Amino acid sequence: MTDDTNSKAKGLGRGLTNYGDPDFSLYLRRSFAKSMGLSNEALRKPVIGIATSPSGFNNCHRHFPELTDAVKRGVLAAGGLPLEFPTISLGEVFLNPTSMMYRNLMAMDAEEMIRAQPMDAVVMLGACDKTVPALLMGAFSANVPAIMLIGGPMLPMPYRGERLGACTDCRRFWGKYRAGEIDSQGISEIEGNLATTAGSCAVMGTASTMASIAEALGMTLPGTAAIPAVHADRLRAAEASGAEAVRMAVTGGPRPLEIVDDKAVENALRVLLAIGGSTNGIVHLTAMAGRAGVKISLDRLNELSDTTPVLVDLKPTGQYYMSDLHAAGGIGAVMREIKPLLHLDARTVTGETLGERLEGEVWVARNVIRSADTPINAQGGLVALFGSLAPNGAILKRSAADPNLFEREGRAVVFSSLNDLAERIDQPDLDVNADDFLILQNAGPKSGTGMPEAGYLPIPSKLARAGVKDMVRISDARMSGTAFGTVVLHVSPEAAIGGPLALVRTGDRIRLSVKERRIDLLVEEAELAKRREGWKPPVETPPRGYGKLFFDHVLQAEEGCDFDFLQAVPAKK
Repeated sequence: MTDDTNSKAKGLGRGLTNYGDPDFSLYLRRSFAKSMGLSNEALRKPVIGIATSPSGFNNCHRHFPELTDAVKRGVLAAGGLPLEFPTISLGEVFLNPTSMMYRNLMAMDAEEMIRAQPMDAVVMLGACDKTVPALLMGAFSANVPAIMLIGGPMLPMPYRGERLGACTDCRRFWGKYRAGEIDSQGISEIEGNLATTAGSCAVMGTASTMASIAEALGMTLPGTAAIPAVHADRLRAAEASGAEAVRMAVTGGPRPLEIVDDKAVENALRVLLAIGGSTNGIVHLTAMAGRAGVKISLDRLNELSDTTPVLVDLKPTGQYYMSDLHAAGGIGAVMREIKPLLHLDARTVTGETLGERLEGEVWVARNVIRSADTPINAQGGLVALFGSLAPNGAILKRSAADPNLFEREGRAVVFSSLNDLAERIDQPDLDVNADDFLILQNAGPKSGTGMPEAGYLPIPSKLARAGVKDMVRISDARMSGTAFGTVVLHVSPEAAIGGPLALVRTGDRIRLSVKERRIDLLVEEAELAKRREGWKPPVETPPRGYGKLFFDHVLQAEEGCDFDFLQAVPAKK
């Protein structure tokens, strides 16, 4: 494949369609461009691509036509020619089996269209969970000057004396419904009040985490991660992003790979930990970093976590929402609090260093963003676990978990699949008590389910009705960033490829120690060897299409679940 990203050609002259005659190719391209009513003057301007992803199947992006118009306004005012183009849209709750399965497809779509079409720079619009990492993954691989525009979070709205905002509140009320505290009429009324505006989930879930990471990496304009979707500032950010893209087109950069290096990735990890971000953040950031040739080590994650305080008091672990974070000072205020921990010489999309971005003081609401001297937690929100059950690692969001469950041994109650879980979790005769460890197998990348957000196993209804609020839950699945609980996720190697998780049986003893960073299966090796001999893969390779591509090439969680052939070559060591 020819890569024209470093070509001296500009505008419509970039990456000409090959007819064996370059002059004819440009003549033909200009001719067809004029069919859209574009003048010679317009066609001489820098071309700014606008990668946008609205869809009737993506509620988070329903305001994108208005955002796109604002980007175009900024491009035109700065002297560029805006050309909008679509990408795949990943609406989190509308995709089967899970949006995670299609993140890499969207990343491939974005990469190929940015590379194949003539643009001097690109503005990328994303909001819903997987769209932001997918667009950034594609941009890093294409390496055309790019700027990320976040769609923004929903506004929480009043309901019976409190504010509701998808989706931590949806899980809270669903738990009450399962426990019999809310009837069917009540849960139906709540359903209509959880998500009432455009935008992504209003809490520090995966979408908000990825928005924060994008700003921490330097790939957005400063101060834009947390602006609510329906706020006028979001439109102004769109206009400014369009204008910035023109500047980048004229100057030739910086390109993504001039921004995203080891220092930028470590800064993003620090912010992920300080905001108490989603466990999905580590998977997506690992995949994004891999496109830039940067490897994230889970051991290094633990080192950073032990020295990075949690400062942001947002749901699901706190009490506030993303709109409150924006009003409190935003991600810039968080980074100012941890400046001594950051690489301030890291470059950003505007050409400034991070240190230059963070110069000066801003007003900060200390009820939402704590100072480094008075943190919510002295250590970061995420921790990686290793041991005989997870030789390659697992992730626990300790800031969302019950510390009383951090050091304990329990009996395994095993569910062999998502179907098995659905069929048995609420059976009255299920042999389970509050001290047991709930185990879900075969929900990882190669399980045939695409690694869904199923790691937040429901409390068995008979225990929920008895008042049990949390239990140790272990799986190779993911968990929504809006969820909470003592949930061990991303166990690797996964069960579907014969990892130790596949060998667990109901009644086995498992030991969890967050202090020691360990999760161990307490079964003799001789017994495990017998179980290995009888193990068979739970699913067959899909016969065709994207499912087969995904199954054949997806990497494990600690490598970001990207495709093996999409990682940067050669990777940095």
